[in-house]
Amino acid sequence: MPEASKLKSVTYADAGVDITSGARAKDRIKYLAQKTFNRNVIGGIGGFGALFRLDLQRWKNPILVSSADGVGTKLKVAFELGLHQSVGADLVNHCVNDIAVQGATPLFFLDYLASGKLDPQVTEAVVTGLAEACKANACALIGGETAQMPGFYTDGEYDLAGFIVGAVDRDKLITGAGIKPGDVLIGLPSTGLHTNGYSLARKLLFEVAGYKPTQYVTAIKEKAGAALMKTHKSYLHVIQKLVAAGVTTGMAHITGGGMTENLPRILPKSTGAQIELGSWPVLPIFDHLRDLGQVPQEEMMRTFNMGIGLIAVIPAAKFTRAKSLLDRAEEKFYVIGRVIKGERRVQYT
Repeated sequence: MPEASKLKSVTYADAGVDITSGARAKDRIKYLAQKTFNRNVIGGIGGFGALFRLDLQRWKNPILVSSADGVGTKLKVAFELGLHQSVGADLVNHCVNDIAVQGATPLFFLDYLASGKLDPQVTEAVVTGLAEACKANACALIGGETAQMPGFYTDGEYDLAGFIVGAVDRDKLITGAGIKPGDVLIGLPSTGLHTNGYSLARKLLFEVAGYKPTQYVTAIKEKAGAALMKTHKSYLHVIQKLVAAGVTTGMAHITGGGMTENLPRILPKSTGAQIELGSWPVLPIFDHLRDLGQVPQEEMMRTFNMGIGLIAVIPAAKFTRAKSLLDRAEEKFYVIGRVIKGERRVQYT
C-alpha cells in the first residue's frame, strides 16, 4: 500500500457521480413538480418524505388505492430516437389507469429515475413529461428519486418507474363484484402498444425484419419508431363519467397479459368473458407484428392490447344510457363481447 503522503485524493466524481450536475437537474425538477401542486400538498420537493393532506370533507370514508409500475423496454426505443418526454406521460397514464378502474381519483405521484450518469437535459425532458401528465390527470407530482449508479447502466440509458396513490369512498369502490352473465363488454381503443409487449415487438421489428427505428414501414404507414412511441392513453376522464353515471360494474386496464390475463382479474367466481374477434379494428402495427413472426393468435392476445386499452363491463339494462353518455362525450368505443357463465377466463370467438 502506498504511503499516505503519496495517495491521491479520490472524490465521488472520480467514481462517476457528478453531484454538481445532479444538483442542477434537481433544481429544475423542483420547478416542474411545483407546477402540479394543489392545496393538499404540504411543503415542497426535497424533504425526506413527501407530505399530502387527505381532504376529509371530500372523502367521507376513504379507501386509498395505490399502484407502482415502470415503462419497461419501451425505453430502448426512446433511447434510439432521443425522445424522452413522452415516456414520462406513459408512466403516469399507465399508473392512473390502474387505480382509476377501481373508481379511485389520483391524488399524488412519485417517480424513480436511475441512470449511470445523470444528464440534466434528459432528466428535465423526462420530468417535464411526468409533470405535464400529472397536471392533465389532476395529480400532484410530489417527490421521487433521481439516482446515479455508474457501472450499473449503459451510457445514455436509464430506468423509469413510478408510484401513484388515489382515493375513493368505500361505497363507490369498483370491485367487479356485481358483474353477472349477460353484461356487455365495451372496449375503448388504445393508441398503440401503450407500455406492454415491447420486448417481443422490438425483436420482431428490429431483429427479425431488420427495420431501423427511423425507417418508414409501408405495412403500418409510418416509421417503426413512431409506431412504438405512441403515448399510453389515460382513460381517467371517460372512466369518471362512467362511474359518476353508475353504468359500470367493473373495468379492466388492458396492460401486460392482454385481455387474456387482465379481464379475468375483475370477474367474480363462476363467470367468464366471451370476446368476439373482429368486433373492433385491430391497429396495423399488431397485424404486422403477427405476420413478421407468425405469432399465434393466443400469444398475440396475451401479449398485446390488440387495439383495446380499456374494457368496461356494462349491465345490459344500462347499456343504452352508457352508449348515450359516451356518444355525447365523443368517446369512441366498441361492443366486443359479453360476460358468460364460466371459470374466470376469456374465450375468443
